[in-house]
Amino acid sequence: MGSDGQGFAYVVQRGFQGQDAPDTAFADSEGKPVRLTDFRGKPVLVNLWATWCAPCVAEMPALDKLATAAGAKRHVITVSQDLQGSKIVTPWMEKAGLTALPAYVDPENRLMDKYNSALPTTIYYDAKGKEVWRVIGAMDWMGEEAAALLNEAK
Repeated sequence: MGSDGQGFAYVVQRGFQGQDAPDTAFADSEGKPVRLTDFRGKPVLVNLWATWCAPCVAEMPALDKLATAAGAKRHVITVSQDLQGSKIVTPWMEKAGLTALPAYVDPENRLMDKYNSALPTTIYYDAKGKEVWRVIGAMDWMGEEAAALLNEAK
């Protein structure tokens, strides 16, 4: 288990390295279906979170900054597992001042079930949609360890 000095605790897992991103649908803020395969062509960092999850909420500002800094280099997306979907997530993100992260939702928790994981879980895929690693728990996504991890895939 790692700790980044910010009070975050996490585990980096590499046991699923090379597996394809699941073709599980989630939704954008307008309710249109989206899949991780839609993001192929450059690496994608996908974070599963919820508004009621304290560690999830704590790492959201850093993920928003990372999304801004990523530019054309990689996709950074967060997919809320809140059962109320966009009705609660979009206003929460606006109130939190998160401007770079789209408000994706998965109120049926299909992705969380697919990953069989707790919140927050963050998975990094390379440009071909192959898993590189996953982080279970919260991390400072603007910190040194996160930067090293993100440099593992092109």
